[in-house]
Amino acid sequence: MDDIAAAAGVTKPVLYQHFTSKRGLFIEVLRDVGGQLMAALGTATGEATTGRDRVQAGFSAYFRFVTDNEPAFRVLFGAAARNDPEFAVIVDGVLEEVADAISQLIEIGGPPEQRRVLAHAVVGMAEATSRDALSPDGTALEPERLATWVAELAWFGLRGIRTD
Repeated sequence: MDDIAAAAGVTKPVLYQHFTSKRGLFIEVLRDVGGQLMAALGTATGEATTGRDRVQAGFSAYFRFVTDNEPAFRVLFGAAARNDPEFAVIVDGVLEEVADAISQLIEIGGPPEQRRVLAHAVVGMAEATSRDALSPDGTALEPERLATWVAELAWFGLRGIRTD
């Protein structure tokens, strides 16, 4: 907390006026990072004019967020957040929010439950790709290249969905 207070340019007592504990601070960091990710995705997909463009723009925004904010990605999707029940609830909430947004963008004739399952698959695909793409030495694959590869898989995969 001393390091955080110093980096913020405040005293430790001032920091504790806003966050009652390290856990409280970490919870707010998780929420903030999740909000930043949602905002990036919403802006990118909101500006796209076709379904294909939305897929590309969404993955581009996601992979740019990950590579530009690798520490934030690791905080949100790392083991520390997943292994603590209170933190996991927040991370799961972020994932649910992202999946909800994606499910609204999936244009198939199936029921909402099918779009929701597919949205979770897309979220998992993006997260797993990010983990693989971020190298241990800190050099990540170029986000636009990742987006193109994964968007193509998602787009053509979704085009083949049967809705019976």
